[in-house]
Amino acid sequence: MKKSLLAALCLTVAAFAGTSLPQPAAAADPLAFPGAQGWAAETKGGRGGRIIKVTTLAATGPGSFAEAVATKGPRIVVFEVGGVIDLERTALKITEPFLTIAGQTAPSPGITFIRGGLDIVTHDVIVQHIRVRPGEAEQPKMGGMDFDAIATLGGAYNVIVDHCSLTWATDENLSASGPRVQGDTPEEWRRNTSHRITFSNNIIAEGLAYSSHAKGEHSKGSLIHDNVSDILIIGNLYSNNMERTPLFKGGVRGAIVNNLIYNPGQKAIHYNLIAQEWGDHPFQLGQMSVVGNVMRAGPDTWDGLPLVMVGGSGDVELHMADNLTMDRLGRPLPEFGLYTTAPIKVSRLDSPPVWPEGLKALPAEAVQDAVIKNAGARPWERDPVDARIVADVIEGRGAIIDSEKEVGGYPVVKETRAPFDPAAWNLDDMTPRK
Repeated sequence: MKKSLLAALCLTVAAFAGTSLPQPAAAADPLAFPGAQGWAAETKGGRGGRIIKVTTLAATGPGSFAEAVATKGPRIVVFEVGGVIDLERTALKITEPFLTIAGQTAPSPGITFIRGGLDIVTHDVIVQHIRVRPGEAEQPKMGGMDFDAIATLGGAYNVIVDHCSLTWATDENLSASGPRVQGDTPEEWRRNTSHRITFSNNIIAEGLAYSSHAKGEHSKGSLIHDNVSDILIIGNLYSNNMERTPLFKGGVRGAIVNNLIYNPGQKAIHYNLIAQEWGDHPFQLGQMSVVGNVMRAGPDTWDGLPLVMVGGSGDVELHMADNLTMDRLGRPLPEFGLYTTAPIKVSRLDSPPVWPEGLKALPAEAVQDAVIKNAGARPWERDPVDARIVADVIEGRGAIIDSEKEVGGYPVVKETRAPFDPAAWNLDDMTPRK
């Protein structure tokens, strides 16, 4: 890595850890990296394992990213190549635990995945500083091929997706999912789906609306599936998604803190238990802590849209504090809306029903600047797509799109190379040595 880039990354990490998003209290075990937060904050990822170098932009084969993540045992994936990896219309499944994906180590301009997505179906995984842009992948409208940019599936746990850029998905841009009711008790249901998950400091933007998804319109930010628990969504930029920024489905328990939500379409933050999906299983109580978020309307935002909407058939405990909302003229929008005729109970609590130990939220008035500065992959050298998205948020421009072609299409980047120097990095947390 060039000295100038290394210095920039050092400054970014220092700023993030010291003055921007909130820091957790000291923990008995070391954090995954400086500033790691939430119930997954102490995951080891690949700490202490092999260093595996990605040396080719090929989708598969020797030296590929796919080969690196499929390797068994603790491992830290670093990059000696920069550019675009074409996933060739596949969802690459990560099934082996104890993994750190360190996109910050790639030579400029970093690593971008296109025409597919990454599915995490395991535990103790840290993903940082990569871009995933599925796009239409030359598929017909409503043709039935769709991808999340990144998703946790099955019983994935102790997973952190941090400082990534996730755009142009044809399903969700970033999701936590798994089986709804696998097991005999609600406790087993929660263990057998995604849990202990952190989504932090990501750009989650421009989910494609009328694209290849079989259902038609599907511009979605984040789906948090039924019974997911201990999930923290913090410091992210949600921009130009029709809805699910994020959506908590039935029985989800987690915190939504210090996110900047720009130009949501028909819904922003949303809770919804869909009765027919649960059959005869007893509905589970949802718990949402919504603190210090900012929502700004854009050209596609429905008039009068609340920050949080509750629908469906299940009860939920909801704590809301210090959130800011405004329309395109700077006038306040409602914080809460109820759109169901089912006899549900929404308990508005004075304190959070669920909250990671030691987490202190930024005041909402500081969130916009903090998120604009820190969100996304490699914020010290944002690529043209991220730079455009961030500029549109600042200026109040942009739109929900149907195809990546509307905003320039897939990136075309010349391959770059640089040897990985382990002496330049703190291998315990993959931060640069000063």
